[in-house]
Amino acid sequence: MPELSAHIRDVPVNQIREITEAAWRTPGALILSIGEPGFPLPRHVLDAGIACLDRDETNYTPNAGIPPLREAFATRFREQSGVDIGADRVYVVDGAQQGLHFAMSLLLAPGDEILIPNPGYPTFAMTSRLLHAVPVEYPLYPAHDFQPRIGDIEALITDRTRVLMLNSPSNPLGAVLREDLTRELVELARRHDLWIISDECYEAFTYDVPHVSPARFDSTAPGEARVFTSLTLSKTYGLTGLRIGALICPPGLEQRMNNVMEAIVSCVASPSQYAALAALTGPQDYVSQAHAHYRGNRDAASAVLAQKGIPFLSAQGAFYLWADVSHVSGGNVRAWVKQFLAEAGVAFAPGTAFGSIGEGWIRIALCGDQSELVEGVGRLPGR
Repeated sequence: MPELSAHIRDVPVNQIREITEAAWRTPGALILSIGEPGFPLPRHVLDAGIACLDRDETNYTPNAGIPPLREAFATRFREQSGVDIGADRVYVVDGAQQGLHFAMSLLLAPGDEILIPNPGYPTFAMTSRLLHAVPVEYPLYPAHDFQPRIGDIEALITDRTRVLMLNSPSNPLGAVLREDLTRELVELARRHDLWIISDECYEAFTYDVPHVSPARFDSTAPGEARVFTSLTLSKTYGLTGLRIGALICPPGLEQRMNNVMEAIVSCVASPSQYAALAALTGPQDYVSQAHAHYRGNRDAASAVLAQKGIPFLSAQGAFYLWADVSHVSGGNVRAWVKQFLAEAGVAFAPGTAFGSIGEGWIRIALCGDQSELVEGVGRLPGR
């Protein structure tokens, strides 16, 4: 048969999936490698999706999504970020990953460069490569609490740089960008005429610090605004399998957004849209309960790591802990997590799934049962 495109052949294995699928094949394994919320969905959310099917409302929707859902996303964003946007800037997408692909498709031409964090979520690099763009990693160092430094980023900017990728709260780190640093990053993008894609999947989950959207510091003038904001209901409401999120665009791009959405997926499935509408406009008990659960799990797992003398980044957001196992991983944490799964029956995501600076680190998911989390972290060898 003909060969696949070279850039497809070079797409790397997702190390998170690699260890998780191995854990699924391991009887009795404790799976702390994947960020899958474990609560049952609220009944009113399920009923809304079912009702859509019952009335056979299964035709195409507008490219940008049903109007009530766009308004619900806009309302939540206004309330959470303090940024006054209209529903016309909201595009309902097939999960945050499709939203990222959508944004990069708009902004990147072959050979263009996108600045992505290291450590950072692996599909930032994978998606840009699929579009024939070049991911350039800006470092997040342990010595600086894994916060970006303006000078490190500015040194990487070339005449091919088009996009600065930001992610706060961070997957995998649980780090949250400070307000002053967020403002400086937007100013950096303005100085160099860069777009910003802000991945805010975990905006609902911060602990004792605020979530600050870069959109707060963006211009409101068409032609001057530069921030795309990617949101999802996968984490906030546990709707991972319904594949529903939103991409908020700068003003003035509405028609181009429609054209590109038509070429990618046309529109999102209507039952998912009505379930999402119910989640956003109905009771918010799920979000508050999930927030308390993740915070409690963070504190419980942190206590175990501290007792064992294992260094970790104190998570200010998301639902992950970033822990240093370099004392046992032998310089190859990817191989070590496989061996640890086989010997101890616990799966963690290797830090190298998120970039070279992740060598010697693991990401611990805080989503599930607290007793299993404490048991799994408790099996780690102490220093």
